[in-house]
Amino acid sequence: MEILLAPHPLLRQKANKLKIIKEEDIKIANQMMEIMDKAPGVGLAANQVGILKQIVTINFEDKVNNKKSKYILFNPSIIKYSIETVVMEEGCLSLPEQYADVERPQDIVVEYIDENKKTVKRAVEGYEARILQHEIDHLSGKLFVDYLSSLKRNILIKKVKKLQNLKKNNER
Repeated sequence: MEILLAPHPLLRQKANKLKIIKEEDIKIANQMMEIMDKAPGVGLAANQVGILKQIVTINFEDKVNNKKSKYILFNPSIIKYSIETVVMEEGCLSLPEQYADVERPQDIVVEYIDENKKTVKRAVEGYEARILQHEIDHLSGKLFVDYLSSLKRNILIKKVKKLQNLKKNNER
C-alpha cells in the first residue's frame, strides 16, 4: 500500500459505502494509519492508497487549541456546515510539497461509523473540521486543488508530475 500521487485516476473516483464493516476493513484502516503517520500526514482517505472504500484515518495535534486526536471513520458524511468560513493553507499527501489557501466552513457536524461499529455524530470545529472536510472530499474524488482556479490547479499538478519524474530519474 502506498500513497497515490495526482493526477492518478483513482484519486478522482468515488469511494464505495461499506454495507458492513469487516475485519479486513479495520485492517486496511490500521495500515492506512501507519502509512499516514510515516508520511507524515494528519488525514488519509482510502482512495489515496488505491482502495475505493469509504475509510478515513485522522491523527492530528492542534497546538493552538491544545487538542490531540486519532481515530478511524467508516462511511463518513458531513450533515451540517456552518455559514462562517475560514481560509487556511492546505496541503495533501497526494500532492507532495504543494500548498494553497482554501476557504471552507469553519464548523461541521460529521456522522460516521467507528472501529467499534458504532454510529457517531458530533460537531467539529477549526483545524479538525478542515481535515475532515479535506478527507471526506477525497472519498468523492475531489482534491483541495479543485477549490482553486484551473490555472493554479494545473500549475500544482504539473509540479507534482515534475517531482515524480525527478524521483524516477534519481532511482535509476
